[in-house]
Amino acid sequence: MITEYDFELPRGYVDANGNVHRKGKMRLATAGDEISATRDPRVLSNPSYLTVVVLAKVITEMEGMEAIVPNIVERFFTADLAFLQDMYQRINDVEPPTMTVVCPKCGEVHEVPINFTREG
Repeated sequence: MITEYDFELPRGYVDANGNVHRKGKMRLATAGDEISATRDPRVLSNPSYLTVVVLAKVITEMEGMEAIVPNIVERFFTADLAFLQDMYQRINDVEPPTMTVVCPKCGEVHEVPINFTREG
């Protein structure tokens, strides 16, 4: 069973030194991740902050960064945040993430796994 997925952000996180970080990994969420996020004081005072706290828990790596914490996630560009929210929904769904595609040569329809990296 796959529990961690690679991704590449559409824009990338720009750190204080101007370095852009695009590639990372996200793991499947646990019930504990979501429960502890709802108890976070920032979420209690602003429920829309839940997404930021949960993503900080499940993003396990970003290239060239030591750790991902909520104050980093809140500085992601909105396109990247939307991308990560979509990815979170897809990988934590009951079914593994797939996409319906049509073969350009034969016209057959196939279900293929989604690869969140650009190379895939």
